[in-house]
Amino acid sequence: MASPAEDLSTVILQPSFSAQPSFSPQAQPFRHVAVVGAGYVGLPMALHLASTGVQVTAVDVNQAVVREINNRTSKVEEKEDFEKFFNNPMVQLHLSARTVPVEADAFIVAVPTPIHRDKSPDITAVIAATESIVPYLRPGNLVVIESTIPVHTTEKVVQPILEKSGYRVGRELLLAHCPERILPGNIMAEAVFNARIIGGVDKASTDRAVQLYSMFVKGKLLTTDARTAEFVKLIENASRDVSVAFANQVAILCRYFGINVTKAIELANHHPRIQILDPGIGVGGHCIPIDPWFLVHSNPELTGLIQAARTLNDNMPEYTVNRIMKEVEGTKDARVVCLGASYKANVKDLRESPALEVFELLKHRAVKAELYDPLVPQYACDSVLSVARGADVLAILTPHDLIVTEIRYRKHQILGAMRQPKILTFNTLVL
Repeated sequence: MASPAEDLSTVILQPSFSAQPSFSPQAQPFRHVAVVGAGYVGLPMALHLASTGVQVTAVDVNQAVVREINNRTSKVEEKEDFEKFFNNPMVQLHLSARTVPVEADAFIVAVPTPIHRDKSPDITAVIAATESIVPYLRPGNLVVIESTIPVHTTEKVVQPILEKSGYRVGRELLLAHCPERILPGNIMAEAVFNARIIGGVDKASTDRAVQLYSMFVKGKLLTTDARTAEFVKLIENASRDVSVAFANQVAILCRYFGINVTKAIELANHHPRIQILDPGIGVGGHCIPIDPWFLVHSNPELTGLIQAARTLNDNMPEYTVNRIMKEVEGTKDARVVCLGASYKANVKDLRESPALEVFELLKHRAVKAELYDPLVPQYACDSVLSVARGADVLAILTPHDLIVTEIRYRKHQILGAMRQPKILTFNTLVL
């Protein structure tokens, strides 16, 4: 018998809002919310909800995370000052953390959904988190899945698990999907001001979820059904991935034809209906390299463009390495200094970073490769000038402002300190 996760790609559901709940939750205020998963998505949710005066329990299996939240020292690697949010008197009074759930009026599941080695969705954490709250469910409870999930997961995986409690979704329980839409680097503000998609399994679930999110979200709350909400999040990230892939394809073609990619894209973008993105060394982060595969897995035959974009972007680190190696061809004991480790500029986030992949690939080539990033402690350096001495190539993998500014102001000194004065960029950056 197929597991719920295996069955996702073949089940077709028709949305139905006909069932009426056997209770009237709308008039009831939320007094207690449990947020299951206290990472990049869950911690901001917990902080914002606690700041409204509702009691919030952050639930995480990592005891260190729980301890840090209770000690008011927890944070994610962001530019935002998390100490300021923890010092909010309402947060001090209303936020606590533990490793197991508690009874609450609403449960928000915000756990990671990576992919397996074969690129299929891994919703193990969503299943485990949902199972963990079953003993604590009571009539009238709302459950919201914030995690990015394959289409049909809310109704075909989460709902049956919740109903093991003995309560029926649509009668005693309410269930909705509200996919997170935060961008690393500004997550606390984006959690408040971004528009949100809220899709319930029925109208009562949607309305109750809107009531919850309206407590702190100032952006638009856009309602739909659960399946559409799941799909919208996936196509948002797939669309971005396809756009990045096109930009990378343009960069590859420009190199083949001997054309300046910066100038070509700049000129093309003067067209009123054209906006080509900046090319790069690949795609990283917790969403874009992963979420499109959820759609591909659901139906490979209908997702050819998405697959092509994913493949091109996944191959960009190898292409980047080949470009670097071309620059040191014939150089004995070549030293390549890579600048920038995070997946995008001006953040510390290393998740799925193509810069790390480039570095790992270079270490298996006939060069001495080094990696430096002024924002990431394990790759920190005093300055670009200090690491450029004796280098044959400076490869700017992630163009942090700190890196770019120093190179622009000290370019003559940096080039003079190198054994071979070569600085490589992989986007439209002009030094």
